[in-house]
Amino acid sequence: MFIKPTVIEFNKIGNPSLGYISVAEVQDNIAFEIKRVYWTYYTPDHVQRGGHAHKNLQQVLVAVSGIIELTLKDTKGIEYFYKLDKPSMGLFIPENYWRTLKFSHNAVLVCLASEIYKEEDYIRDFSKFIK
Repeated sequence: MFIKPTVIEFNKIGNPSLGYISVAEVQDNIAFEIKRVYWTYYTPDHVQRGGHAHKNLQQVLVAVSGIIELTLKDTKGIEYFYKLDKPSMGLFIPENYWRTLKFSHNAVLVCLASEIYKEEDYIRDFSKFIK
């Protein structure tokens, strides 16, 4: 089954005087069992991250602070662009999408992942990915 990237709008509970909370829950707005959570921060705004795809891993990415711009490519070379700029928005990335990420200076990315880390799941050569 071929699944495309999908923007997820998490419920935003609260108000401006008290603040907000958003919740990610398996079987509600996350389509997989979460096996790993990680976050990246202090990424200089001139650095491009990513440069890989995954064979099996699925992810939901959330910019809990700052702005993260993502470019995704599928195996047919079709390109998708996303801008994560609010903590109540996530991006579901299925397996087999090449990704590059650009961070604003204050960006913090949280990743909900469907698998534990396995180096053999990574595709780091774009020409092999397209094949």
